[in-house]
Amino acid sequence: MRLLTAMRFARRELRGGLRGFRIFLGCVILGVAAIAAIGTVRESITEGLAQEGAILLGGDAEIEFTYRFATADERDWMNTKAERVSEIVDFRSMAVSSDGERGLTQIKAVDDAYPLLGRIGLSPDMALDQALAGQDGVPGAVMDPLLSAKLGLEPGDRFKLGTNDYVLSAEITREPDNATAGFSLGPRTIVRTEALDGSGLLGPGTLFSTHYRMDLPAGADLAGLQQEAEAVFSDNGLRWSDARNGAPRVAEFVNRLGAFLVLVGLSGLAVGGVGISAALRAYLSTKTETIATLRTLGADRQTIFLTYFLQIGVLACLGLVLGLGLGVGTPILLAPLIEARLPVPAVFAPYPGPMGEAVLYSVLTVLIFTLWPLARAQDIRAATLFRDAFGAGRALPRWPYLVTITLLTGGLLSAATWFSGNLMLTMWTAGGIAGALVMLGLASVAIRQAARRMKTAAHGRPALSWALAAIGGPGSTAGPVVLSLGLGLSVLAAVGQIDQNLRSAISRDLPTRAPAYFFVDIQKDQMPGFMERLENDPAVTGIDSAPMLRGILTRINDRPAKEVAGGHWVIEGDRGISYAAALPERTTITQGEWWGPEYDGPPQISFAAEEAAEIGLKLGDVITVNILGRDINATLTSLREVDFSTAGMGFVMVMNPAALEAAPHTFISTVYAEPEAEAAILRDLSARFPNITAIRVRDAIDRVSGILAGLASATAWGATATLLTGFLVLIGAAAADQTARTREAAILKAIGASRARILQSLALRAALLGAAAGLVALGAGIAGGWAVTYFVMETDFAVAWGSAVMIVSGGALISLLAGLGFAWRPMQARPARILRARE
Repeated sequence: MRLLTAMRFARRELRGGLRGFRIFLGCVILGVAAIAAIGTVRESITEGLAQEGAILLGGDAEIEFTYRFATADERDWMNTKAERVSEIVDFRSMAVSSDGERGLTQIKAVDDAYPLLGRIGLSPDMALDQALAGQDGVPGAVMDPLLSAKLGLEPGDRFKLGTNDYVLSAEITREPDNATAGFSLGPRTIVRTEALDGSGLLGPGTLFSTHYRMDLPAGADLAGLQQEAEAVFSDNGLRWSDARNGAPRVAEFVNRLGAFLVLVGLSGLAVGGVGISAALRAYLSTKTETIATLRTLGADRQTIFLTYFLQIGVLACLGLVLGLGLGVGTPILLAPLIEARLPVPAVFAPYPGPMGEAVLYSVLTVLIFTLWPLARAQDIRAATLFRDAFGAGRALPRWPYLVTITLLTGGLLSAATWFSGNLMLTMWTAGGIAGALVMLGLASVAIRQAARRMKTAAHGRPALSWALAAIGGPGSTAGPVVLSLGLGLSVLAAVGQIDQNLRSAISRDLPTRAPAYFFVDIQKDQMPGFMERLENDPAVTGIDSAPMLRGILTRINDRPAKEVAGGHWVIEGDRGISYAAALPERTTITQGEWWGPEYDGPPQISFAAEEAAEIGLKLGDVITVNILGRDINATLTSLREVDFSTAGMGFVMVMNPAALEAAPHTFISTVYAEPEAEAAILRDLSARFPNITAIRVRDAIDRVSGILAGLASATAWGATATLLTGFLVLIGAAAADQTARTREAAILKAIGASRARILQSLALRAALLGAAAGLVALGAGIAGGWAVTYFVMETDFAVAWGSAVMIVSGGALISLLAGLGFAWRPMQARPARILRARE
């Protein structure tokens, strides 16, 4: 009976339309749309990767080896399981044009079967077989347009890889399996494997990997084949991938970035929640007499609560539907534009998962922020008809509602943890949002107090005095303005500070500490000539050289490494390994002892101290490293400090010489030189030793900087959605305050104030509040940026004042625009009519 009565009352209330609920609806729509859009793009990419996993991988399954080709037994096993097998060799080298221009390139050497799946796009359009056949006995090659432009090459021009000549037949416009390549420092060049004979590029110890793609029979059991391969060749150091997850690095990155952006989107929901609560409070304040009348006629608390709860529920459902339509529909409508910018396939369509996630977040947020004002509304008494009283009752809702709000908040955090898959990230995000809201709330109180104290100092400046009086007086909009603008600006401020400090660290610190070049693939007999060229150059300030192998850490104390270390980066893929007899210069042992120059006993290993602590290693542990298909069991006898932040040489693992020096390997060297000498060093060394690969550190830093800029941009877009919601809440606050401002303007006109001065007062009020919100947000952003920069990135922090000024001025401008947008009615107010109506 109570529910039916409440439904009837709610239906009558809804007949009045959406008046008073536009901001409420807008906040719900934007919150749902932001999270639904992020989830839809993420799920679309995931689905595209799943549908085209085999094409992205280049086959149904792939076996990868480091430093070596497959043995005859391994090839026989692959040939018995697959209908076709394609062999690919991947490594870095230097491409040299006929006029001496040089560029780092990632070479893919392929056989006649490549590509097993998909088609490589070339310009001019031709078959890959034709392009790689070459001209006049010179083997052909195809190249990324970025590299051909850098070298000044056109189709038909010749260039060198190592000691061999090649002719550029075409430029690559599409590489079907490029998504599996991961991060590379140089653009792609593709040649035939046999065309590398005599080039000197695949000598003993050269850093290369081989990939064997398999086209399997229909219905092949991928999981079973993986288990069989890993069992048969358990000690051979193979790595298996298959079409179930054709581009695992891309999929993992997309999922992590999507989860992070959803958490950023939750800050938008928090701001939207503030707007929802404010809009509901404003609406309920207009219904005080209605509620009091219903209480006079016998309606109890539950009926009042249900009446407006049902009304809110209907409007929230409308907002959810509209928000889902906007959030899911926008990526689908923009699919051609998004797909053109994505390096991987995406299948844009409505997906239940992201929609359900957005609905769950939004429903919980709406409930959390509406229960408080609804619970207070049900406490309005019949006597309120004779008082001016919404908000004059108890400050806090009754305890059952407080418990319910707490449980709903816990449910929201649990959902965020479940969907993001990262408890710590969720807790830090939630803590940051909660801390920012508390700080902004306290700041709004401080701003009101400061305005009251400063009012006397503004004597003789009427416009400023009126503005300060409005900010510090009863009915001030300082709270809604600071909360709505502050959170979005805080996120933008933090992103700006982190981005600028990271860029500064890269551009300021690294060039003073980082080497000019990394040289790799130096053969042992080339080291004397290599050192002679550098040691006789006065522009060279330092040289570090070491033997270089690559291996996979497979076991720790005879247990699989992944069981012990989980997903630690050291065991993900192969790692550089070196050996040394004497303790290298500038090396600090933190635990244990170095084996010494005379040691020739069983293998011993020294490990980077920080990484060892993260994995849980201790002195005496036995570490198994697979190098060239051979397992080496070494005892951990020392831990070292290794600083990877200088971009210099640093090995996680170093062994005694007897353990490794018999294996085929090359040397790596870092060269520190004056910038003006870099070109001559590269020219001389690459001309004398064509097989050596030079990696210019500045170019690598630029690539990393570009990636970081993209991540900062994505985060900033997420924060912009929060700011847009804040602007909507700001408009709601300005609209709710319009009646009070109209009366205020009428009084000022009645005592002789001009319209210009009243407009100046309104503008000053809005700008001061916006600037104050910007300053508070800047403080929060600087604190957050310092914490991330100092504790996470471990670099120095300095305030980026350019970004800081933009945040403060942006807050003032946004608030000013919202304030001026609602200044028309107060400016047009006629004192007689307004004051007479008030009486």
